[in-house]
This record gives sequence, C-alpha cells and structure tokens, in this order.
Amino acid sequence: MRFVVSGTDTDVGKTVFCAGLAGMLGARYWKPVQAGIPGDSEIVAGLAGVEIVPEAYRLKMPASPHQAAADEGIVIDPDSLVPPDGPVVIEGAGGLMVPLTRATLFLDVFARWRIPLILCARTRLGTINHTLLSMEAVRARNIPLHGVAFIGDANPESENIITEIGKVKRLGRLPIIEPLTAARLKAVFAENFSTGDFA
Repeated sequence: MRFVVSGTDTDVGKTVFCAGLAGMLGARYWKPVQAGIPGDSEIVAGLAGVEIVPEAYRLKMPASPHQAAADEGIVIDPDSLVPPDGPVVIEGAGGLMVPLTRATLFLDVFARWRIPLILCARTRLGTINHTLLSMEAVRARNIPLHGVAFIGDANPESENIITEIGKVKRLGRLPIIEPLTAARLKAVFAENFSTGDFA
C-alpha cells in the first residue's frame, strides 16, 4: 500500500491530507525533497504521529527544488529518489510539474515509480481547469491515478464536474480545520474518507 500525493498547486493542503491519510492507514510518510525549513515532515509528525522517513534532500530555501538546491551548490539526482518499501504516503513538492533539476520534473519521477497517485485539489474558483489539466498530465505519462481528494469548503458542482469529465474517483473532501490539532484531524478525516477507498 503505497501512494504518491501531489497537488494542483503549491499550498493546496496536501501536507495536512498526507498526515490524515498516513494516520488513517498506519503508513509511514516520506517527503523525498524538502525545500524550506522547518519542513512538512515536522508537520506530519506532529499531526499524525507516524514514522517519518528522512528526506533524500533537505534544502533551506522555500523555493522550487531546483532553485533551492542550486542556492546550496547542490544538484538533485532524480535517480537517487527510491521509494521506501511497505505502506508509505509519499508527498511531492508543490504541483506536479515542479522542477527537480533543469531537465527533470517531479512528474517524470512519478512516471518512473508507477505508484498510484492521489491528486489534491482546491474547491475554490479555478479548480476545474487546474484539476483537469493536472489529470491530463498524469495520464499522459501513464501514471495510475487513484483519485482526487478535494480540500476546502464544499463546492458540489465543481467536484461533480471534475469527476464526471475527468472520469476519476472522488475520494472525499477535507474541510479546513481550525484549530488544526492531531485529534481534530483524525476525527475529521475519518468522517470524510473511507479506508476502503485506499485498499
């Protein structure tokens, strides 16, 4: 049981989704490339209490990985990114087409892995276009698309048209949780997502 989680954009809410999913499945969490410290591993550890697999690259600058690496005189080796075995939730950086190097996108690495991908999409205005474009990019590289997880306030029409046109499974919707605590995330995630959809 391994999943890659990516988003239609940066700051879409995929880290909180990853924490909820890893907690529900009892899976480890891995962020292969972290750009910006403190990072998402710390957030997931605090929210889910799951085992954290150390990042392959931990970069200081909050920027595209290729830029953050260059700032430290590093060139990311995409071939060195090897997913852990066993149940794990793997979070990409930003959106699907974030560059790891000047020649390799995160999406290219996902295509090599062939691990089922979950796409996190906002529910607010603009999500239809961004989500359908993202799904086309995933399918063009023959990456198995497991489904879409919506994040934000309910927007039934946008969610329905995306799943209809995109012919994709709607996994659920994670509302904005305030205050965000481990206990609240666990409860809200269980209310909105089913373990059976991730079997």
